[in-house]
Amino acid sequence: MNTLDYIIILIYLIVFLGIGYFFKENKSPQDYFLGGRNMGWLPLSLSTMATQLSAISFISAPAFVGLKNGGGLQWLTYEFGVPLAMAFLMVALIPTLYKSGVVSVYEYLEKRFDSSSRLLISFVFQISRSVATGVMIYTMALILQATIQIEFWISILIIGAITLLYSFQGGMKAVIWGDVIQMIVLFLGILICLGFGLNELGGIESFMSKVDKSRINAIDFSKLGLSNSNGDDAFGFWPMVIGGIFLYASYYGTDQTQSQRLLSSKNLKTIKKLLFANAFFRFPITLTYCIMGLILGTLFSQDFSFQENLNLVYQNNIEYLEGKNADLMVPVFIIHYLPNGVIGILIVSILSAAMSSLSSTINSLSAVSMEDFVKRFYPKISDKKYVQSSRILSLFWGITCLFLAFFAGKIEGTVIEVINKIGSVFFGPILGVFILAILTKRTHAIGANIGLFCGVGLNIILWLYVPEIFWFWWNAIGCLITFGIGVLISVLIKPITTSKEIITYSAGKREVTILFGYFLLIVVISSLISKLF
Repeated sequence: MNTLDYIIILIYLIVFLGIGYFFKENKSPQDYFLGGRNMGWLPLSLSTMATQLSAISFISAPAFVGLKNGGGLQWLTYEFGVPLAMAFLMVALIPTLYKSGVVSVYEYLEKRFDSSSRLLISFVFQISRSVATGVMIYTMALILQATIQIEFWISILIIGAITLLYSFQGGMKAVIWGDVIQMIVLFLGILICLGFGLNELGGIESFMSKVDKSRINAIDFSKLGLSNSNGDDAFGFWPMVIGGIFLYASYYGTDQTQSQRLLSSKNLKTIKKLLFANAFFRFPITLTYCIMGLILGTLFSQDFSFQENLNLVYQNNIEYLEGKNADLMVPVFIIHYLPNGVIGILIVSILSAAMSSLSSTINSLSAVSMEDFVKRFYPKISDKKYVQSSRILSLFWGITCLFLAFFAGKIEGTVIEVINKIGSVFFGPILGVFILAILTKRTHAIGANIGLFCGVGLNIILWLYVPEIFWFWWNAIGCLITFGIGVLISVLIKPITTSKEIITYSAGKREVTILFGYFLLIVVISSLISKLF
């Protein structure tokens, strides 16, 4: 890196401070956490995808595709469940949550049942999300330290301080518009890496002749994820589609970081466009960075200097990055193959991804803390005091995430694996509770709570004692068990109070048909890729 690169990074950081200042006027809870509920579908869509395309995705996903043992284009199967999940949310959950007028999505559970489900799920969300974000920042700081020699603590402070300042001032509007810029920069970074990597290989024909053919098969119908969850039986078509439907329906519909964007929409028509955009745009973006991974992985196998540079960085930092040498592929390529100025843009891309994830976490954690806990003790708090308290909570959660980043330490690899599995332990059961709340009329809090504990408990048993079952299945299993037990208990035990009226809505057959058709299209495209080589 030279002066030009540092100037580009500095300009980028100043722009984000300006975004926070520009959106600093927030006069009510809906202003600060929902952007006044007047956001359009395009910025909300880009913001949602920016959060999805995190720093870990930008670095680790291409490494999985191009370099890691057992990797390849099977990563695309992560996307198969998205259109079907969006169809379900559009028809079943999101309209009801939007019409209820909640800020924290967990507030609806108290309106429908009682406070116990709301507080339990809210607490789990705050703990798991803050830890996951801390680990993400930690990982990015280590990679920046290893590749461009920015001190670990300086990287954390840069990512944290800038994100804290613009999130603290501008609230949800600053987060969304910051994500829009970050998404554009991040995708530009992917295209730059793809283009320069292809050029180094000598063009498309050279790449297609040299690529490892074992990495281009995306779909395998024979893998059921029931015999070896961490090995050859994982990433089969059926577990990724079925488990993915439940995972993404829960993540987009019941996880505050994502559902808060849906609740920020102008109206239900905007929500429909937002869900369509996520269903349609995610796959092309994922396909693009998967192809980038194939290109860089092929270059790595052909270029001894690339291998030597990566191994040198890895050996010099093995104390911190043990077992993570593949994750160095993208940053090492950036430093050694790209010209100055472009390096600055790509480092900005990594910072963009990290800042996007952190800003979304800060705002959603603050919203949940304020709505689910603080307002419980101060129900008559004024709007001015509410916004002030929300900003303080944003600061608190930002510092908490940074604190966790500093102390993630050598357990980073284990923590990432554990966090991914924890997500699947809870995503399905939480979705089951929301389905009980929205799609049934006779279920009650006792049934929902017992169902939740049974769903989570069974998933934990599967984790500890049945490792053969691929963790993607836990999302479906946990949801179905929670729903089934919830209905059964509600039939056996009479409710103490009568459930409130449920708002109903139908998206219509046209939208569902389009999304199902798109699901078939991306499956066909994925299956045909191998025939191109």
